[in-house]
Amino acid sequence: MIRGVLLRAVRVAAREEKGRRLTIVLWSAWGMGGTIRAAFNLAEYLAARGWQVELLSGVRDRDEPFFGAFPAGVRATVLDDRRPGAVRGVPHVVRSTLRRLSSVLMPSADRAATGFSVWTDVQLVRRLRGRSGLLMGTRPGVNLMLARLGAPGLRTIGLEQMNLASHTRTLRRSMRQLYPQLDALVVLTEEDLEAYRELLDGRVPLHRIPNTVRPLPGAKADLGATTVYAAGRFRRQKGFDLLIPAWAEAAKAHPDWRLRLRGRGYLQARMQELVAEHGLEGSVTLEGPAEDIGADMAEASIFVLSSRFEGFPLILLEAMSKGMGIVAFDCPTGPADIVDDHRNGLLVPPKDVEALSHAIRELVEDEALRRRMGAAAVETAQAYTIEAIGPQWEELLGGLSREPRPSRA
Repeated sequence: MIRGVLLRAVRVAAREEKGRRLTIVLWSAWGMGGTIRAAFNLAEYLAARGWQVELLSGVRDRDEPFFGAFPAGVRATVLDDRRPGAVRGVPHVVRSTLRRLSSVLMPSADRAATGFSVWTDVQLVRRLRGRSGLLMGTRPGVNLMLARLGAPGLRTIGLEQMNLASHTRTLRRSMRQLYPQLDALVVLTEEDLEAYRELLDGRVPLHRIPNTVRPLPGAKADLGATTVYAAGRFRRQKGFDLLIPAWAEAAKAHPDWRLRLRGRGYLQARMQELVAEHGLEGSVTLEGPAEDIGADMAEASIFVLSSRFEGFPLILLEAMSKGMGIVAFDCPTGPADIVDDHRNGLLVPPKDVEALSHAIRELVEDEALRRRMGAAAVETAQAYTIEAIGPQWEELLGGLSREPRPSRA
């Protein structure tokens, strides 16, 4: 019943608005993660070229964005501002009641569903009602939510930041059902392009546009430093439970080296247990998220990506842009698109702890190799700057903005 009311409410005639307009819907524009960094990069690039860009955030629970000020000329709005006293003009009992009700638009199979509620559903419909231009989702649940809404004045683009196989069967079924309502779907790798083509049977225009790396301030990596660096959420995906045992073997041979892990998450206590189990208290530090990851990378010589799966890991490109020695699992998807083994980094069979340990030791023991591959890594990263990738977005978005929206069943 609630969903039906919302769907009817959003489907009103769109008002005419001048200029090229893009609204990017995020779980939280104030949070951390590669999806948010990629959205900031794209928003800044398009705003500088005359687009009206808005970052529409599902939730907000902090005063300042994790990645600093929003790009110049980019508007940021929020559906559910959770800061104390932030929302005025709505009775508290109304807001709190609607917040307790699970979203009827966001599928529960998406992890972000915990941040959405009937309150955010209502606020989303209020903001999209009568709007024209382009609308972009940034994760499966958001893409499905926007496809389901089908706001008549908006051309809707889904952006996939993770490989298809990493999603649950329930999400994939919903994609097959609702993604044909999208005007375009953008994926990050050729492998995923093929996977989505098979899933959707050609019913959605597919495009492959990789993520972009932003310039990081400060010096290049210190390739003489005795520090190995890794960063990401302490979740199973990032594979730090594989990295710590791999590091244990390397640390035995090179006790003067240190492993620095940056991040936070529900597995942090387990990571601390692993450090203790392997007797690594003196060579591993677990720290919070980096406020200035460029400064961190400048003080290290080797970066390790130990993920079980990825979409297209921005942090790997950032490390390459700093000229670090790279070790990465050949996980699905992304590393193999970026790393050419023994040219700009070392590519290791996925989830192979012993091979990861050997690769780390190879780089630790060969500074000349670190320097040679670090220089090649910088060249590789240049192909993924927003200046290199941005024109692909302009071509896609410009084409959609010029075409009338086809009628949808």
